[in-house]
Amino acid sequence: MKPRFFGVFLMAHPVHRRRAATKMTIKTAHNEMNGFQELLERKEADLVHILRRRDGIVIEKSADQMDEIQYATERDMAIRNVDRESNLLRDVKDALRRIHEGSFGTCMECESAISPRRLAAVPWAALCIQCQEAAEQARENGDESLPAALLNAA
Repeated sequence: MKPRFFGVFLMAHPVHRRRAATKMTIKTAHNEMNGFQELLERKEADLVHILRRRDGIVIEKSADQMDEIQYATERDMAIRNVDRESNLLRDVKDALRRIHEGSFGTCMECESAISPRRLAAVPWAALCIQCQEAAEQARENGDESLPAALLNAA
């Protein structure tokens, strides 16, 4: 009986509560990281599958000039989709690399923590919201002085 009471007493002590809280925080962070990794791996597989299908890029000929214009428009849209999905796949792979390196969730520009809400919305985000907004503003203004990684980030 005495050892059980002693164990309860130890957990009531502030030092032991802090250790338990730290272990719980580490476990929670590890679980969240695994969750992001699983989500990113699923996204990567989906994008690879989508990019393998390139039916819309085929050049089709038609006797009717209006059909040719329609085909060219559809092909251009398919090419833009492939380009967008390829860029997203690159960002997802970069996020998985950052998980393995231990830098996931840290802004690549200012090195501050990326908010959990942002990561929940955009798990492949490489920049915090402030740096992302600055990159988008610079892109709109045509500022080429910012690093390429900053300008290409999603």
